[in-house]
Amino acid sequence: MSTSTGVVFPIQDGQRRTTGTARGVLADALRPVDPIGAGSAAAETQWRARYPKHFRRVVEASLLSDDAALTIARAGLDSVRQRLRWRSPADPGGEDEPLSAGLDEAPRPALETEYVRGSGEPEPGLSLPYRGERLTGDAIRRRLEAWAVSGIIEPSVGDAIGRVIDHPEWLRLPGRTAVLIGAAAEMSPLRCLLRWGADVAAVDLAGQARWEAILADAHRFAGSLRFPASGDAPDLARRAGADVLHNLRGVADWAGSLDGSLVLGGYAYSDGADHVRLVVATHLLDQELYQARSDTAWAALGTPSDVYAVPPEAVAASVSAYEASRARRLVGAPVRMLSGGRMLSRSYERTDVPAPGVNDGIVPQQGPNYLLAKRIQRWQATADRARGRTVSFHVAPPTRTRSVLRNRLFAAAYAGAGRFGVEVFEPATSATLMAALLVHDLYAEIPAGTPGGPGRHPWQDEAFAALHGGLWRMPFEPRSVLGIAAVSGLTTRG
Repeated sequence: MSTSTGVVFPIQDGQRRTTGTARGVLADALRPVDPIGAGSAAAETQWRARYPKHFRRVVEASLLSDDAALTIARAGLDSVRQRLRWRSPADPGGEDEPLSAGLDEAPRPALETEYVRGSGEPEPGLSLPYRGERLTGDAIRRRLEAWAVSGIIEPSVGDAIGRVIDHPEWLRLPGRTAVLIGAAAEMSPLRCLLRWGADVAAVDLAGQARWEAILADAHRFAGSLRFPASGDAPDLARRAGADVLHNLRGVADWAGSLDGSLVLGGYAYSDGADHVRLVVATHLLDQELYQARSDTAWAALGTPSDVYAVPPEAVAASVSAYEASRARRLVGAPVRMLSGGRMLSRSYERTDVPAPGVNDGIVPQQGPNYLLAKRIQRWQATADRARGRTVSFHVAPPTRTRSVLRNRLFAAAYAGAGRFGVEVFEPATSATLMAALLVHDLYAEIPAGTPGGPGRHPWQDEAFAALHGGLWRMPFEPRSVLGIAAVSGLTTRG
């Protein structure tokens, strides 16, 4: 993946740097609502060490009012579109241009549409893979209830997925085509939708092994698969694929030619700055499609390792768990004293007011670029919901994806997370749950003022049907037990 063409960070001091851009975006987002916070972000000289507090401040400022949250979201998105640039892949030695130039450039290469119709039968209803079993019907409801009771998910997850169980006809996405950017990602709903018999349009990078796996699923499941292809290789898997980061116009034209109402899902992932670039490219593509086809819905996944406003009920559950914690009673005070208060600290500073708490699940080792990419998606969800668009955005659970387990610290922490009331999910379980929530958001009609319905503060939209894995209701701030969980995980694995 070329870092010097397509959607790029601006050049600063002769190099493409991410720190100044990320710092500037957060400052721009805060400035209309919290000018002091904006100044603090803009003046931060140790960004990579201190970025979490600035991302947290954005959430805290958003809680001032509905209008504050929407203003911050719009200002942040405007800043992203103004600060990031486009460098033509056809002229890599040329000048940077505004991002809009990427949609003005001729497609390279031109993309054709290939089609595969699956040979399988659609699943008759929702099924959930979990710990070697495949749960259906009431077994799914019981599992959701058990998760809710133990604080692994918000209770509204059970309500939403229960509606999908009651309406299996929704699983085929009637009247919709799901356009999946990053279709091969582990958290993508691709396999679920094909299994259910839906119409799917898959966009991912070229690569024979990647597309052989996608095509194998398409042939054996029940859905239909459309995908972009180019070139004249006889092997379809070698011709398949498109690069949204460098061929923005081509992918936009291709997706715009598809039949039916579209739902565009952003599931592409890459490391570091490239993740931001992918999210921005997908955002530009989505906004172009939405402008041309106003019935286009949008979907993305929230990361559990971020800062969220959470319901008072979650705060109360965390406080109760903190008071009952054996770790706090046995070793809490000495550990906190020796660590300067950094370890085994309680999740919530304020527990005496009937207002949302602020849960800080940021893992600094993931880096500010990852958090910026996910924050852009959150801002888009807020801004698009405000104009009446159908949006599916939910907090996904901690999941043992390959990208997470490559980091030894995360792998060890995930192995020891259960000792602190956190459940880490397998990718197939997470992907199925998130795909079911997507189906719910496309078809369920929720009255205004009720959980999941219109007319609520953006923080409530983010809290609805959140599968946080227990991070919102655990007794300790997630970051304050990361090292202990990692040591515990290494011991367990060893």
